[in-house]
Amino acid sequence: MSEPSPERPGGTDAAGLIARVDVQAARRAIANVAVRTPTLASDELAQLAGAPVQLKAECLQKTGSFKLRGALFKVHALGASAGAGLIAASAGNHARAVAEAARVRGVECEVFMPRDAPVSKVAAVERLGAQVHLGGTSVEEALELAADRSERSGAALVHPFDDLDVIAGQGTLGLELLEEVPDLARVLVPVGGGGLASGIGIALRGARAHVELVGVQARACAPYVQALQGTASHAAAEAPGGATIADGIAIKRPGKLTLPLLRELLDDLHTVAEDEIADAMVWLSEHARLVAEGAGAVAVAAILGGRLTPVSGSTVAVVSGGNVDSGLLARLLRRHETEEGRRVRIFTRIPDRPGGLAELLALVASARANLISLEHVREAVPLEVHETGLELTLQTRGPDHSKEVLAALEQAGYQVSLE
Repeated sequence: MSEPSPERPGGTDAAGLIARVDVQAARRAIANVAVRTPTLASDELAQLAGAPVQLKAECLQKTGSFKLRGALFKVHALGASAGAGLIAASAGNHARAVAEAARVRGVECEVFMPRDAPVSKVAAVERLGAQVHLGGTSVEEALELAADRSERSGAALVHPFDDLDVIAGQGTLGLELLEEVPDLARVLVPVGGGGLASGIGIALRGARAHVELVGVQARACAPYVQALQGTASHAAAEAPGGATIADGIAIKRPGKLTLPLLRELLDDLHTVAEDEIADAMVWLSEHARLVAEGAGAVAVAAILGGRLTPVSGSTVAVVSGGNVDSGLLARLLRRHETEEGRRVRIFTRIPDRPGGLAELLALVASARANLISLEHVREAVPLEVHETGLELTLQTRGPDHSKEVLAALEQAGYQVSLE
Protein backbone atom coordinates (compact mmCIF):
# COMPACT_ATOMS: atom_id res chain seq x y z
CA MET A 1 0.00 0.00 0.00
CA SER A 2 1.20 3.49 -0.69
CA GLU A 3 0.36 6.41 1.54
CA PRO A 4 -1.94 9.13 0.25
CA SER A 5 -0.79 12.70 -0.07
CA PRO A 6 -3.25 14.80 1.90
CA GLU A 7 -4.44 18.01 0.30
CA ARG A 8 -3.81 19.79 3.60
CA PRO A 9 -2.47 18.70 7.00
CA GLY A 10 -5.12 16.75 8.86
CA GLY A 11 -7.48 16.86 5.89
CA THR A 12 -7.09 13.27 4.74
CA ASP A 13 -10.42 11.50 4.19
CA ALA A 14 -10.77 9.00 7.02
CA ALA A 15 -13.31 6.80 5.22
CA GLY A 16 -10.94 6.42 2.30
CA LEU A 17 -8.08 5.48 4.57
CA ILE A 18 -10.15 2.94 6.49
CA ALA A 19 -11.18 1.28 3.24
CA ARG A 20 -7.56 0.80 2.27
CA VAL A 21 -6.45 -0.93 5.50
CA ASP A 22 -6.72 -4.73 5.23
CA VAL A 23 -6.43 -6.07 8.77
CA GLN A 24 -7.38 -9.61 7.74
CA ALA A 25 -4.55 -9.72 5.19
CA ALA A 26 -2.19 -8.49 7.86
CA ARG A 27 -3.28 -11.24 10.19
CA ARG A 28 -2.53 -13.94 7.63
CA ALA A 29 0.84 -12.43 6.82
CA ILE A 30 2.20 -12.18 10.37
CA ALA A 31 0.68 -15.32 11.89
CA ASN A 32 3.86 -17.39 11.60
CA VAL A 33 5.94 -14.91 13.64
CA ALA A 34 3.79 -12.75 15.93
CA VAL A 35 2.18 -14.58 18.84
CA ARG A 36 -1.41 -14.36 20.02
CA THR A 37 -1.01 -12.70 23.40
CA PRO A 38 -3.26 -13.66 26.33
CA THR A 39 -6.25 -11.71 27.58
CA LEU A 40 -6.41 -11.93 31.38
CA ALA A 41 -9.40 -11.18 33.63
CA SER A 42 -8.80 -8.87 36.60
CA ASP A 43 -11.27 -9.03 39.47
CA GLU A 44 -9.60 -6.14 41.29
CA LEU A 45 -9.86 -3.77 38.33
CA ALA A 46 -13.43 -4.96 37.77
CA GLN A 47 -14.36 -3.78 41.26
CA LEU A 48 -12.92 -0.34 40.51
CA ALA A 49 -14.58 -0.08 37.09
CA GLY A 50 -17.95 -1.48 38.16
CA ALA A 51 -17.87 -3.97 35.29
CA PRO A 52 -15.68 -6.84 34.02
CA VAL A 53 -12.12 -5.80 33.09
CA GLN A 54 -9.55 -7.79 31.17
CA LEU A 55 -5.92 -7.06 30.34
CA LYS A 56 -4.58 -7.67 26.85
CA ALA A 57 -1.01 -8.66 27.73
CA GLU A 58 0.74 -7.43 24.60
CA CYS A 59 3.78 -6.89 26.81
CA LEU A 60 4.29 -10.64 26.27
CA GLN A 61 4.56 -10.24 22.49
CA LYS A 62 7.88 -11.14 20.84
CA THR A 63 10.25 -8.14 21.12
CA GLY A 64 8.12 -7.01 24.08
CA SER A 65 5.48 -4.85 22.40
CA PHE A 66 2.70 -4.61 19.83
CA LYS A 67 5.08 -2.90 17.40
CA LEU A 68 6.16 -6.24 15.94
CA ARG A 69 2.74 -6.70 14.32
CA GLY A 70 2.99 -3.57 12.21
CA ALA A 71 6.65 -4.06 11.31
CA LEU A 72 6.05 -7.60 10.08
CA PHE A 73 3.17 -6.63 7.83
CA LYS A 74 5.03 -3.63 6.43
CA VAL A 75 7.92 -5.87 5.41
CA HIS A 76 5.45 -8.32 3.88
CA ALA A 77 3.75 -5.53 1.93
CA LEU A 78 7.11 -4.23 0.64
CA GLY A 79 7.67 -7.53 -1.14
CA ALA A 80 10.86 -7.70 -3.18
CA SER A 81 11.71 -4.07 -2.44
CA ALA A 82 12.48 -5.06 1.16
CA GLY A 83 15.61 -6.70 -0.21
CA ALA A 84 17.25 -3.28 -0.42
CA GLY A 85 17.12 -3.14 3.35
CA LEU A 86 15.03 -1.50 6.04
CA ILE A 87 15.49 1.76 7.92
CA ALA A 88 13.66 2.86 11.05
CA ALA A 89 13.77 5.55 13.71
CA SER A 90 12.72 4.87 17.27
CA ALA A 91 13.55 5.27 20.94
CA GLY A 92 13.13 1.55 21.47
CA ASN A 93 10.10 -0.63 20.70
CA HIS A 94 9.69 0.17 17.00
CA ALA A 95 13.44 -0.26 16.53
CA ARG A 96 13.34 -3.73 18.04
CA ALA A 97 10.31 -4.66 15.98
CA VAL A 98 11.81 -3.60 12.65
CA ALA A 99 15.12 -5.24 13.54
CA GLU A 100 13.30 -8.51 14.26
CA ALA A 101 11.24 -8.25 11.06
CA ALA A 102 14.47 -7.71 9.10
CA ARG A 103 16.12 -10.66 10.82
CA VAL A 104 13.20 -12.95 9.99
CA ARG A 105 13.20 -11.77 6.37
CA GLY A 106 16.98 -11.97 6.11
CA VAL A 107 17.57 -8.37 5.04
CA GLU A 108 19.80 -5.57 6.31
CA CYS A 109 18.45 -3.08 8.83
CA GLU A 110 19.62 0.31 10.04
CA VAL A 111 18.03 2.04 13.01
CA PHE A 112 18.37 5.68 14.05
CA MET A 113 17.89 6.30 17.75
CA PRO A 114 18.15 9.51 19.83
CA ARG A 115 21.56 10.12 21.38
CA ASP A 116 20.19 9.66 24.90
CA ALA A 117 18.41 6.38 24.14
CA PRO A 118 18.88 3.92 27.04
CA VAL A 119 21.93 1.72 26.61
CA SER A 120 19.81 -1.38 27.25
CA LYS A 121 17.48 -0.54 24.36
CA VAL A 122 20.36 0.15 21.98
CA ALA A 123 21.95 -3.17 22.94
CA ALA A 124 18.66 -5.03 22.42
CA VAL A 125 18.39 -3.70 18.86
CA GLU A 126 22.01 -4.55 18.10
CA ARG A 127 21.52 -8.10 19.36
CA LEU A 128 18.92 -8.58 16.65
CA GLY A 129 21.52 -7.75 14.02
CA ALA A 130 20.59 -4.16 13.18
CA GLN A 131 23.11 -1.36 12.76
CA VAL A 132 22.33 1.45 15.20
CA HIS A 133 23.07 5.13 14.56
CA LEU A 134 22.70 7.55 17.47
CA GLY A 135 21.69 11.07 16.49
CA GLY A 136 19.29 13.84 17.39
CA THR A 137 17.70 14.67 20.69
CA SER A 138 14.25 13.22 19.94
CA VAL A 139 12.51 10.56 17.88
CA GLU A 140 11.42 13.27 15.43
CA GLU A 141 15.03 14.29 14.80
CA ALA A 142 16.07 10.65 14.50
CA LEU A 143 13.25 10.13 12.00
CA GLU A 144 14.57 13.00 9.87
CA LEU A 145 17.98 11.35 9.80
CA ALA A 146 16.39 8.02 8.91
CA ALA A 147 14.36 9.56 6.06
CA ASP A 148 17.49 11.16 4.64
CA ARG A 149 19.37 7.87 4.83
CA SER A 150 16.48 6.04 3.14
CA GLU A 151 16.42 8.54 0.28
CA ARG A 152 20.17 8.26 -0.29
CA SER A 153 20.46 4.48 0.08
CA GLY A 154 17.23 3.23 -1.47
CA ALA A 155 16.38 1.18 1.62
CA ALA A 156 12.73 1.25 2.71
CA LEU A 157 11.78 3.56 5.58
CA VAL A 158 9.40 1.89 8.05
CA HIS A 159 7.53 4.66 9.85
CA PRO A 160 6.58 3.87 13.45
CA PHE A 161 2.88 4.78 13.02
CA ASP A 162 2.05 6.98 10.02
CA ASP A 163 1.81 4.14 7.49
CA LEU A 164 -1.29 2.19 6.43
CA ASP A 165 0.50 -1.16 6.40
CA VAL A 166 1.86 -0.60 9.89
CA ILE A 167 -1.64 0.40 11.04
CA ALA A 168 -3.10 -2.77 9.49
CA GLY A 169 -0.58 -4.89 11.36
CA GLN A 170 -1.41 -3.25 14.68
CA GLY A 171 -5.09 -3.83 13.96
CA THR A 172 -4.62 -7.58 14.24
CA LEU A 173 -4.69 -7.07 18.01
CA GLY A 174 -8.26 -5.82 17.63
CA LEU A 175 -9.28 -8.98 15.80
CA GLU A 176 -7.99 -11.06 18.69
CA LEU A 177 -10.00 -9.02 21.18
CA LEU A 178 -13.20 -9.57 19.22
CA GLU A 179 -12.65 -13.33 19.36
CA GLU A 180 -11.43 -13.57 22.94
CA VAL A 181 -13.97 -11.31 24.68
CA PRO A 182 -17.53 -12.13 23.56
CA ASP A 183 -19.07 -9.28 25.58
CA LEU A 184 -16.46 -6.71 24.56
CA ALA A 185 -17.90 -3.25 25.23
CA ARG A 186 -14.88 -0.96 25.55
CA VAL A 187 -11.21 -0.98 24.63
CA LEU A 188 -8.72 1.27 26.42
CA VAL A 189 -5.65 1.77 24.28
CA PRO A 190 -2.44 3.79 24.77
CA VAL A 191 -2.05 6.56 22.19
CA GLY A 192 1.36 7.74 21.08
CA GLY A 193 1.56 8.16 17.33
CA GLY A 194 -1.89 6.61 17.07
CA GLY A 195 -1.11 3.56 14.93
CA LEU A 196 -2.32 1.01 17.48
CA ALA A 197 -5.54 2.87 18.28
CA SER A 198 -6.21 3.41 14.56
CA GLY A 199 -5.63 -0.25 13.75
CA ILE A 200 -7.84 -1.51 16.58
CA GLY A 201 -10.54 0.98 15.63
CA ILE A 202 -10.50 -0.17 12.01
CA ALA A 203 -10.72 -3.81 13.11
CA LEU A 204 -13.74 -3.01 15.29
CA ARG A 205 -15.37 -0.98 12.52
CA GLY A 206 -14.79 -3.78 10.03
CA ALA A 207 -16.55 -6.25 12.31
CA ARG A 208 -19.42 -3.78 12.77
CA ALA A 209 -18.87 -4.18 16.49
CA HIS A 210 -20.52 -1.68 18.83
CA VAL A 211 -17.44 -1.23 20.99
CA GLU A 212 -16.32 2.01 22.60
CA LEU A 213 -12.73 2.91 21.73
CA VAL A 214 -11.01 5.11 24.32
CA GLY A 215 -7.49 6.44 23.94
CA VAL A 216 -5.14 7.25 26.82
CA GLN A 217 -2.13 9.57 26.65
CA ALA A 218 0.49 10.72 29.12
CA ARG A 219 -0.51 14.21 30.26
CA ALA A 220 3.07 15.45 29.92
CA CYS A 221 3.00 14.72 26.19
CA ALA A 222 -0.48 14.67 24.67
CA PRO A 223 -0.67 16.31 21.23
CA TYR A 224 -3.86 14.46 20.26
CA VAL A 225 -5.82 16.14 23.05
CA GLN A 226 -5.39 19.51 21.40
CA ALA A 227 -5.95 18.10 17.93
CA LEU A 228 -9.07 16.07 18.69
CA GLN A 229 -10.79 18.57 20.94
CA GLY A 230 -10.56 21.30 18.32
CA THR A 231 -9.69 21.66 14.69
CA ALA A 232 -5.93 21.84 15.00
CA SER A 233 -4.07 20.31 12.08
CA HIS A 234 -1.21 17.83 12.22
CA ALA A 235 1.29 20.67 11.94
CA ALA A 236 -0.38 22.93 14.51
CA ALA A 237 -1.06 20.37 17.23
CA GLU A 238 2.18 20.11 19.16
CA ALA A 239 2.71 18.45 22.52
CA PRO A 240 4.21 20.29 25.47
CA GLY A 241 7.84 19.41 25.95
CA GLY A 242 7.46 17.70 29.32
CA ALA A 243 9.42 14.57 30.15
CA THR A 244 7.43 11.40 30.81
CA ILE A 245 8.16 7.87 31.97
CA ALA A 246 5.79 6.82 29.16
CA ASP A 247 8.51 7.60 26.63
CA GLY A 248 7.17 4.99 24.22
CA ILE A 249 4.15 7.20 23.48
CA ALA A 250 5.92 10.57 23.72
CA ILE A 251 5.62 12.23 20.32
CA LYS A 252 5.83 15.86 19.32
CA ARG A 253 2.79 15.99 17.02
CA PRO A 254 0.07 13.71 15.61
CA GLY A 255 0.49 11.75 12.41
CA LYS A 256 -0.84 12.97 9.07
CA LEU A 257 -2.70 9.69 8.64
CA THR A 258 -3.50 8.81 12.23
CA LEU A 259 -4.98 12.20 13.14
CA PRO A 260 -7.98 11.93 10.77
CA LEU A 261 -8.36 8.25 11.63
CA LEU A 262 -8.55 8.92 15.35
CA ARG A 263 -10.94 11.81 14.80
CA GLU A 264 -13.21 9.27 13.16
CA LEU A 265 -12.61 6.22 15.34
CA LEU A 266 -12.00 7.36 18.94
CA ASP A 267 -15.00 7.77 21.22
CA ASP A 268 -13.01 9.46 23.98
CA LEU A 269 -9.48 10.41 24.99
CA HIS A 270 -8.10 10.61 28.53
CA THR A 271 -4.77 11.77 29.91
CA VAL A 272 -3.00 10.43 32.97
CA ALA A 273 -0.34 12.02 35.19
CA GLU A 274 3.16 10.70 35.82
CA ASP A 275 2.37 9.47 39.34
CA GLU A 276 -0.66 7.60 38.00
CA ILE A 277 1.46 5.91 35.34
CA ALA A 278 4.05 4.92 37.93
CA ASP A 279 1.34 3.51 40.22
CA ALA A 280 -0.10 1.51 37.32
CA MET A 281 3.29 0.00 36.51
CA VAL A 282 3.67 -1.08 40.12
CA TRP A 283 0.08 -2.35 40.28
CA LEU A 284 0.61 -4.51 37.19
CA SER A 285 3.81 -5.93 38.67
CA GLU A 286 2.30 -6.73 42.07
CA HIS A 287 -1.27 -7.73 41.16
CA ALA A 288 -1.18 -8.99 37.57
CA ARG A 289 2.41 -10.29 37.53
CA LEU A 290 3.02 -8.32 34.33
CA VAL A 291 6.04 -6.13 33.65
CA ALA A 292 4.86 -3.02 31.81
CA GLU A 293 6.71 0.02 30.61
CA GLY A 294 5.19 3.45 31.22
CA ALA A 295 3.56 3.63 27.81
CA GLY A 296 2.13 0.15 28.26
CA ALA A 297 0.55 0.99 31.62
CA VAL A 298 -1.42 4.15 30.78
CA ALA A 299 -4.68 2.31 30.04
CA VAL A 300 -4.56 0.66 33.46
CA ALA A 301 -3.71 4.04 34.99
CA ALA A 302 -6.98 5.42 33.62
CA ILE A 303 -8.92 2.65 35.39
CA LEU A 304 -7.04 3.04 38.67
CA GLY A 305 -7.68 6.79 38.48
CA GLY A 306 -11.44 6.24 38.39
CA ARG A 307 -11.93 8.04 35.10
CA LEU A 308 -14.33 5.56 33.52
CA THR A 309 -18.06 5.17 33.79
CA PRO A 310 -19.42 1.59 33.95
CA VAL A 311 -20.43 -0.06 30.69
CA SER A 312 -22.62 -3.05 29.94
CA GLY A 313 -20.00 -5.63 29.08
CA SER A 314 -16.26 -6.07 29.41
CA THR A 315 -13.60 -3.40 29.28
CA VAL A 316 -10.20 -4.42 27.92
CA ALA A 317 -7.11 -2.41 28.84
CA VAL A 318 -4.29 -2.96 26.36
CA VAL A 319 -0.93 -3.38 28.12
CA SER A 320 0.96 -2.49 24.98
CA GLY A 321 4.59 -3.05 25.96
CA GLY A 322 6.92 -4.36 28.64
CA ASN A 323 10.36 -3.07 27.67
CA VAL A 324 11.05 -1.12 30.84
CA ASP A 325 14.47 -0.28 32.21
CA SER A 326 15.04 -2.53 35.21
CA GLY A 327 16.54 0.31 37.22
CA LEU A 328 13.47 2.48 36.70
CA LEU A 329 11.10 -0.31 37.72
CA ALA A 330 13.17 -0.99 40.83
CA ARG A 331 13.01 2.69 41.81
CA LEU A 332 9.25 2.75 41.33
CA LEU A 333 8.80 -0.36 43.46
CA ARG A 334 10.92 1.15 46.24
CA ARG A 335 8.96 4.40 46.00
CA HIS A 336 5.71 2.48 46.26
CA GLU A 337 6.89 0.55 49.31
CA THR A 338 7.82 3.82 51.01
CA GLU A 339 4.44 5.37 50.25
CA GLU A 340 2.70 2.25 51.57
CA GLY A 341 4.73 2.34 54.79
CA ARG A 342 6.53 -0.89 53.92
CA ARG A 343 9.96 0.70 53.65
CA VAL A 344 11.27 3.00 56.41
CA ARG A 345 14.58 4.74 57.00
CA ILE A 346 15.60 5.29 60.64
CA PHE A 347 18.51 6.80 62.52
CA THR A 348 19.79 5.55 65.84
CA ARG A 349 22.97 5.38 67.93
CA ILE A 350 24.82 2.35 69.24
CA PRO A 351 27.82 1.91 71.57
CA ASP A 352 31.03 1.92 69.54
CA ARG A 353 32.27 -1.42 70.88
CA PRO A 354 32.52 -5.00 69.64
CA GLY A 355 29.08 -6.60 69.42
CA GLY A 356 27.14 -3.31 69.50
CA LEU A 357 25.94 -3.59 65.91
CA ALA A 358 25.18 -7.31 66.23
CA GLU A 359 22.89 -6.65 69.20
CA LEU A 360 20.90 -4.05 67.23
CA LEU A 361 20.57 -6.27 64.16
CA ALA A 362 19.46 -9.21 66.31
CA LEU A 363 16.69 -7.04 67.69
CA VAL A 364 15.64 -5.96 64.18
CA ALA A 365 15.55 -9.60 63.10
CA SER A 366 13.50 -10.64 66.13
CA ALA A 367 10.96 -7.94 65.19
CA ARG A 368 10.66 -9.66 61.76
CA ALA A 369 11.88 -6.63 59.79
CA ASN A 370 14.11 -7.03 56.74
CA LEU A 371 17.33 -4.98 56.63
CA ILE A 372 17.77 -3.40 53.19
CA SER A 373 20.78 -1.19 53.85
CA LEU A 374 22.93 0.08 56.70
CA GLU A 375 25.30 3.04 56.84
CA HIS A 376 27.59 4.23 59.62
CA VAL A 377 27.24 7.96 60.34
CA ARG A 378 30.03 9.61 62.33
CA GLU A 379 29.92 13.17 61.01
CA ALA A 380 27.46 16.07 61.28
CA VAL A 381 25.43 14.35 64.04
CA PRO A 382 25.66 14.85 67.83
CA LEU A 383 27.42 11.74 69.12
CA GLU A 384 29.05 10.85 72.44
CA VAL A 385 32.72 9.91 72.32
CA HIS A 386 32.02 6.18 72.42
CA GLU A 387 28.98 6.18 70.10
CA THR A 388 28.45 5.66 66.40
CA GLY A 389 25.41 6.63 64.38
CA LEU A 390 23.54 4.28 62.10
CA GLU A 391 21.07 4.83 59.27
CA LEU A 392 19.02 1.74 58.54
CA THR A 393 16.56 1.13 55.71
CA LEU A 394 14.06 -1.53 56.74
CA GLN A 395 11.36 -3.40 54.86
CA THR A 396 8.25 -4.20 56.87
CA ARG A 397 4.76 -5.57 56.34
CA GLY A 398 3.19 -2.11 56.54
CA PRO A 399 2.69 0.95 58.77
CA ASP A 400 1.51 -1.03 61.81
CA HIS A 401 4.46 -3.39 61.62
CA SER A 402 6.84 -0.43 61.23
CA LYS A 403 5.47 1.04 64.45
CA GLU A 404 5.98 -2.30 66.20
CA VAL A 405 9.62 -2.42 65.07
CA LEU A 406 10.29 1.14 66.27
CA ALA A 407 8.59 0.42 69.60
CA ALA A 408 10.73 -2.69 70.09
CA LEU A 409 13.91 -0.69 69.49
CA GLU A 410 12.87 2.09 71.86
CA GLN A 411 11.87 -0.41 74.54
CA ALA A 412 15.37 -1.87 74.29
CA GLY A 413 16.83 1.57 75.00
CA TYR A 414 17.65 2.82 71.52
CA GLN A 415 16.79 6.41 70.59
CA VAL A 416 15.18 6.14 67.15
CA SER A 417 14.11 8.82 64.70
CA LEU A 418 12.54 8.46 61.26
CA GLU A 419 14.58 9.90 58.39
